[in-house]
Amino acid sequence: MDAVTLDWIAGNPPPAADLPHVAAEDIAVLVPDPAWFARPEQAEGLHGISHCARTSVLAFLLARVHDLDGPHTAALCTAAALHDCRRHNDRTDPEHGRRGADWFAEHAEDVLAVLGQDVPGALREEAASAIAVHNLPYDAFSPDQHTAYQRAPHLTDLLKAADCLDRYRLPLTRWWPDLTHLRVTVPDGMLSLAHSLVVHSERARLHGAGHRDALTHAVTTLTR
Repeated sequence: MDAVTLDWIAGNPPPAADLPHVAAEDIAVLVPDPAWFARPEQAEGLHGISHCARTSVLAFLLARVHDLDGPHTAALCTAAALHDCRRHNDRTDPEHGRRGADWFAEHAEDVLAVLGQDVPGALREEAASAIAVHNLPYDAFSPDQHTAYQRAPHLTDLLKAADCLDRYRLPLTRWWPDLTHLRVTVPDGMLSLAHSLVVHSERARLHGAGHRDALTHAVTTLTR
């Protein structure tokens, strides 16, 4: 992110709407370790640490909207924090979801310990399934993926929605969130919040803040 692009993003907000009312201390801020990314340069890219961490915050807020319980919320936020970690580049890379799912399945114990999340074994499988298909259109699911999706559709649906909402980081409005591709309701206020989350966290990054501090600052600012 550069200052000129960020100024343009900040100057083109979505229509104003009431923001969800959640206390900052209640929001899970999950920041992936740089070592979890398939390539070091990807950790700082468009699909890197900042994107994954913001997606986890948006996933948490969507989980509240849709009344997910604690274990399912933890599974969703974990999937969100990891969903792009195994990308090889910032282009299409259609296999990155599957690679991410396989990597999480192999490293779940260590990852959950670092993130401080308690996700039961069965939900770890569902989180991995959501990661595997987060970048695929629903009609591109394989038969096995569709079967896995049916076991816990809300995890995939909400991960796709949270990932979509962070598209405000991209420098063209035609790449911004298109809610017609989603299967869950996204309150209007979530669009304003997602846009502001990008602006505040990326502004803090440009001023020298680390990933966690930048996102914590943004969350605190938006929930004050």
